Amino acid sequence: METDTPFLGSYSVRIPLCRNSQTLLGHGGLATNGKPVHDRRMSEHTGLGKYNIIGFVTIVDVARAKEFYSDRLGLRLLSEEPPFALVFEANGIMLRLGIAKELPPAHGTVLGWAVPDVAAKVRDLQRAGIRFERWDHLQQDELGVWTTPTGAKVAWFRDPDGNILSISEHPEWKA
Repeated sequence: METDTPFLGSYSVRIPLCRNSQTLLGHGGLATNGKPVHDRRMSEHTGLGKYNIIGFVTIVDVARAKEFYSDRLGLRLLSEEPPFALVFEANGIMLRLGIAKELPPAHGTVLGWAVPDVAAKVRDLQRAGIRFERWDHLQQDELGVWTTPTGAKVAWFRDPDGNILSISEHPEWKA
């Protein structure tokens, strides 16, 4: 089943719905093929859990991407590295927008932000000119927000090159 809509489960990784809460709460693996995963933990010396991730998104239109990610999403441009990438900072995380001649087809969410109030952030981003996606197979509210079976709330939008981005609110992460 090929589609450009987000996949249920983790909002970007194809995993069965029944594993969603286990994955979000750290009790399961990200096995995307349904096979059991081992629960062996990496040692402190070999694991990557203590390091920041770097996000990668492919773009084609450099000028539009630069304006969108800086002016509309409010990310800080760190550097321009033509012909390779635009580098942004997103709350201490590096986001590299890799420059390409063409994009691979969009298959699910490529980048997302966890926010404390998804409805408020949707309205804020709409004021900045962001249009939120509607998916025929999901029951979304008037803002385009879908409530997952675990109670998380998710809304999707696209960047100028058509990459699917999301914002989500996760009640299980709140204290």
